[in-house]
Amino acid sequence: MKKLSKKIAITGAVLALSSMAFALDRTPSKPGASVYIISPANGEAVASTFKVQFGLNGMGIAPAGTEKAGTGHHHLIVDGDINAIPKNLPIATQATHFGGGQTEKTLTLSKGKHTLQLLLADKFHIPHTPVVQSEKITVFVK
Repeated sequence: MKKLSKKIAITGAVLALSSMAFALDRTPSKPGASVYIISPANGEAVASTFKVQFGLNGMGIAPAGTEKAGTGHHHLIVDGDINAIPKNLPIATQATHFGGGQTEKTLTLSKGKHTLQLLLADKFHIPHTPVVQSEKITVFVK
């Protein structure tokens, strides 16, 4: 049991140090860069299955893991609080990752009011500095 506890402690320390390395190495965004939701429009009524299209100005899209200045990939937050996502650590379960460089997603949501917001992140899934995030929009699923 002591060996297992020691292994768990070592693993935790390695993960903590890795997180600190990520926190110290944030990728700069391009001045004036912006990300936005092309469709649906804010306040739009949509079917339960609908397509969300992502837009980006001032930077490029590249798959996660790609080492290229001025690029990133999208993360979509559905019914979440983007401000609750740590900006100095990899984005975890709070968002859907589009690490392949995708610029749209077909969603199926339950009937009612939902919010959508985009966040651009670097090769390690860490938001750029300054952060490039969209306005939060609301859709109403019929």
